[in-house]
This record gives sequence, structure tokens and C-alpha cells, in this order.
Amino acid sequence: MSRHTLKIELVNPESLTLESFHLGRLFLLEFEVLDTPIAELWLERINQRHQWPMDDPNRFYGFNSAEKEFDRAEQQISDCIEVINSYQKIIHRPFTHARDQDCLNYLHNIFEQYHGLLDQQDHEFWKQAPTEVRQALANLNVAVHRCESLQNHWPRFVCTWFGMPKTQTLSATQMNRYGQLSPRYGSVCLNYAEIGKTLENLAHDNDEYIGDDAFRPFDHYSADFVVRFHSDSAQDVQKRLQGMQHYYNQNIKFFHDRGYDKFDDPRLQPLRFPVAQLVETMPRDQLYSTIAQHQHINRIWIE
Repeated sequence: MSRHTLKIELVNPESLTLESFHLGRLFLLEFEVLDTPIAELWLERINQRHQWPMDDPNRFYGFNSAEKEFDRAEQQISDCIEVINSYQKIIHRPFTHARDQDCLNYLHNIFEQYHGLLDQQDHEFWKQAPTEVRQALANLNVAVHRCESLQNHWPRFVCTWFGMPKTQTLSATQMNRYGQLSPRYGSVCLNYAEIGKTLENLAHDNDEYIGDDAFRPFDHYSADFVVRFHSDSAQDVQKRLQGMQHYYNQNIKFFHDRGYDKFDDPRLQPLRFPVAQLVETMPRDQLYSTIAQHQHINRIWIE
């Protein structure tokens, strides 16, 4: 048995006002932290998170109807664009809809340009922008990925901490040994912490706007994690790998120039890195419906 337990307390977001909040609306999830070197590395980071605020305690995906998820994603995009352009009009292309991948690629490129790469926020726009505009630009990235997630509707939620430095990296050996193509249902996995796109993203998005520096394989990690309430089928994994292989072959000089001489380089593979596993205490359909009513993270701690 693991020496540590991750506990995540969820709450119904409608009950967050002082008038309506009460303990009966809380829901607790427990996860056994895995006994692996990567889990130990993650524990060190999660225990250092307290001085940074959580980005967005409402980053839940796939727990609502497809229509509601669609409306929520589009509203977030529109809100971000309005705040950003009210300060300075840098987004010149009208937003169309949440399933227009070319438009999403354009917006993601705006984020990459004006936000800057990982821990390199040196663009003049970012330096001069007020806090609410910076937050809107950061949220634009999240909103774009929320739109992209509509294509699979996989239930999951994500926890990230705003401003926490991303200084730690995984080696290719660690990735190869502990990475998985299809983690179990209920897995807690390291979240992608780079600013940019992986080979998996590039193959999926067919991105024509991405800059030379914006291809970023999984390298850095932090306290950030994603909790997955699904597991990819062997067919899904194979289809993903075939699409990535095709994109790699079509752009082989691009990857060779950057030191990725083989497609099976673990830094290019769509690997996930589990660090904890859900303790299942109820049927999965009941768990799904309960989380759907508690889509706000109230508290996270390690025991």
C-alpha cells in the first residue's frame, strides 16, 4: 500500500456563497499515490505548491451534456477575446465556433506569441498588460484546449498552479520506463506543463500558425496534474500513433533538425505519466453523476 494518499475535496459550485455553503455539499475523492520514482518527484512539487494560487478550480471536462460543454467553451473564448482586445486589439480574426480547428490554431498562436514560452514572459505586451489582461491571455490557452476537448468528451479535471516555476524535467529514460499510452481509469497523471504543442498536438491540429520555437515535447513537470475518468482503447491508441507517424514522416526534416531522429523517441510519443490511482468506493456511473454535481475543487491535500 502507498505511503501517501492524495485527497481532493469537490463542491457544488452553486453552493459557494456564504448563504448556501454547507458541508453536506462536499464530495471527497481519494487516490493512492503510486510507489514509483516519478510519483516521488511529483510529491516533492505538490508539497511546494502552497505559495501559488490554483489557476482555475473549475477545469472540469466531459461531465456535462455535449451542448452545455459547447456553450461553455465558446463563452470562455469570447470572454477572453473581449478582455484582451479591450486593452489592445491583437486578435484580428473573428472567432467562429468551437469546432473550427483552424481558428483555434490561430488563437493558440496568439497566446504563444504574446505570452511567451515556458517561464520566458518577455514580450512587451505581457510586460505592460494589467493583471486581468494577463489572466485573460493565459485563460485563452485553457479555453482553446477546452474547445478541442469537445471532440472526445472524455471526463477529466485538471489542477494547475498559476506562476509556479516549471524547472524540473523528466529524462528520456524515465519517460520510457514509466510512461504509459493508456493509463487506467481513475489515474492521476502529470499535466503537460510546456507552452507550445507536442507531436501529438501537431498531428491532431494540422497547425499552420505554429512558430519554430512552439514545438515543445513533454519535458518539464510541476505539481500540475490531470485526473482521468476514462481509459483509451487499443484502437484509439493505434489510430493516434498512426496519425503521429504520418505527420512525422511528412515533416521529417523539421524533427531531424531539432534532434529527433527516430519516431519512437519517448519524448515524441503520446505518453502519460501516472502518479496516483483512484480508490473506487461506488459504481462508476454513480461517481460520474456525483462529480457532475461537484465541478469545483474546494481543497487538495496529501496525507
